[in-house]
Amino acid sequence: MPRFVQLSLLLHALVPPWLLWRWEDWPWALALLGLDHALLTLCGLWPRSTALGANLVRLPADARARGEVVLTLDDGPDPEVTPRVLDLLDAHGVKATFFCIGERVQRHPGLAREILARGHDLENHSQCHRHHFSLLGPRGFAREIASAQQSFEAVTGRRPRFFRAPAGLRNPFLAPVLHRLGLQLVSWSARGYDTRERDPQRVLQRLTRRLRAGDILLLHDGHAARDARGEPVLLAVLPGLLRELAQAGLRPVRLSDALAPAAARSLQPRGDRQRPAVSRPMGLSSTTS
Repeated sequence: MPRFVQLSLLLHALVPPWLLWRWEDWPWALALLGLDHALLTLCGLWPRSTALGANLVRLPADARARGEVVLTLDDGPDPEVTPRVLDLLDAHGVKATFFCIGERVQRHPGLAREILARGHDLENHSQCHRHHFSLLGPRGFAREIASAQQSFEAVTGRRPRFFRAPAGLRNPFLAPVLHRLGLQLVSWSARGYDTRERDPQRVLQRLTRRLRAGDILLLHDGHAARDARGEPVLLAVLPGLLRELAQAGLRPVRLSDALAPAAARSLQPRGDRQRPAVSRPMGLSSTTS
């Protein structure tokens, strides 16, 4: 349990005996509890915070030494955008990690399976992507996240290893639920705000402003904003981002590969580590079944 959460629990345990001993100190006790809850709330509103539990913001040192970065795509699968993203990634010989919504995986099972078939990671982004996700308690978290795990397993035959909270927001009850479900929380190093920014160049600038090895980059194939021509911004950003990564000598890999132990990496077939580019288009008939 994180030290900050331990101190919060200790404070809550000490307040009742303190007030039994000196009731006249109740304003101080109330102020301390209010400050504690405010700090807990602020930590939950900061997606990159580690105060509420383990949270992967950047890749570990060995992945940074290898010059690796991870492209993550949230809120899919989307039958219009995701197939085009997969083709772009294939054309550049790049693997990514898709944090998908469970009910969308159920709605587009063929597309979810296609993501895996193309060699990408498919991970948990909750079952329904509720706007009030960060306000849920232990039972609500367990129901929402476990339901997504079941959805992924029913469609693909595998259970995700990683979880990303909707909008990155959470509260202290999330970490124990993830631990019980065997999931690791992942946030990001940089994001382009491509669900609301319509200018592809601004999205690209945000993602590459301080680009370095070990970054986890956040984009969206679901809920993607549209540019002036009505095209999803992501589709204009992705080729430029991949060029920037190549020029910087950085190699996009799947999250599972970046975190794999050295022994497991040495046993992995070379073809799985770096597959050749695939130029075949993906028809909707192969993804919407």
